[in-house]
Amino acid sequence: MSLDHRLSPELEELRRTVEEFAHDVVAPKIGDFYERHEFPYEIVREMGRMGLFGLPFPEEYGGMGGDYLALGIALEELARVDSSVAITLEAGVSLGAMPIHLFGTEEQKREWLPRLCSGEILGAFGLTEPDGGSDAGATRTTARLDPETDEWVINGSKCFITNSGTDITGLVTVTAVTGRTPDGKPQISAIIVPSGTPGFTVAAPYSKVGWNASDTRELSFSDVRVPAANLLGEEGRGYAQFLRILDEGRIAIAALATGLAQGCVDESVKYAKERHAFGRPIGANQAIQFKIADMEMKAHTARLAWRDAASRLVSGEPFKKEAALAKLYSSTIAVDNARDATQVHGGYGFMNEYPVARMWRDSKILEIGEGTSEVQRMLIARELGLVG
Repeated sequence: MSLDHRLSPELEELRRTVEEFAHDVVAPKIGDFYERHEFPYEIVREMGRMGLFGLPFPEEYGGMGGDYLALGIALEELARVDSSVAITLEAGVSLGAMPIHLFGTEEQKREWLPRLCSGEILGAFGLTEPDGGSDAGATRTTARLDPETDEWVINGSKCFITNSGTDITGLVTVTAVTGRTPDGKPQISAIIVPSGTPGFTVAAPYSKVGWNASDTRELSFSDVRVPAANLLGEEGRGYAQFLRILDEGRIAIAALATGLAQGCVDESVKYAKERHAFGRPIGANQAIQFKIADMEMKAHTARLAWRDAASRLVSGEPFKKEAALAKLYSSTIAVDNARDATQVHGGYGFMNEYPVARMWRDSKILEIGEGTSEVQRMLIARELGLVG
């Protein structure tokens, strides 16, 4: 009996469809958006029409009835061409819509999910704070329930929040301290804050090293009032809920990182065949051949890792360790492949007109976002029983 590594006909059709979209629609345009630091609304609208934002959600809420494996397939194919577009999808699904799908009431699901699945609006995930970083439990944002109005009153700030300030951003789910346990520990809850709520201020976009065609901003909340019914899940369970979201999101980021790594291979193979030096293609040189072969090995292994983690998630098996392994490895080799692809391209690899220059700039954040490489190692060690 052999292990069948092949995609199902449905997933292979999805892969080919997204691959075609990435090459025919994204590739010709994204460089200009990237140079202008401009959000690609027309591309995102097309992704919505294709149903990509609804891939892992039930059809009854406007989704496509797929799962995280389907989402990962789409993310990998997009990231082979551009990571700004891929992270917009990843954050919109894994961080924007998934918390509502997993923890929302039936009323919350019916209010928000259809528009999130269609790409009509984007959702954001307000967890990280300026003084918190990787310590997601160090939340200083607060929310108190006003008994007279039955509203949450939110004060605080969040940073590095993807999809939080676009023209189509519809909501941000925010973690906030809503009380204290008997021993004084903070009780963190998750609350839905619709865009445009008075007191909710979205800063100008960050000036970033990479992901320049995606939206990332700092958020502030000054006596922001939302109905008590906007509580997402149980009061005091927000931190645990968001850890679950991050576990799943690491699989999505691993798929994205794998796509970037494979894109570096694609571009390097193409360039090595076209570029001539000393009377022959540079791909005829063993030094270049070996470098690209190693890049392909890394991308292939990363693909096996994220698909294994996704398959475990879909099957209802434990996947925390495998998700951390996939995220750690794929992000590491994405940086490696981006560096090596730039070297293969020589001086042209330093020019923004070449995709590998964009990939080089985009790769580093993959070792930081949704849990740094150090955090992944902590999680893996804990799952191995090395941490009490």
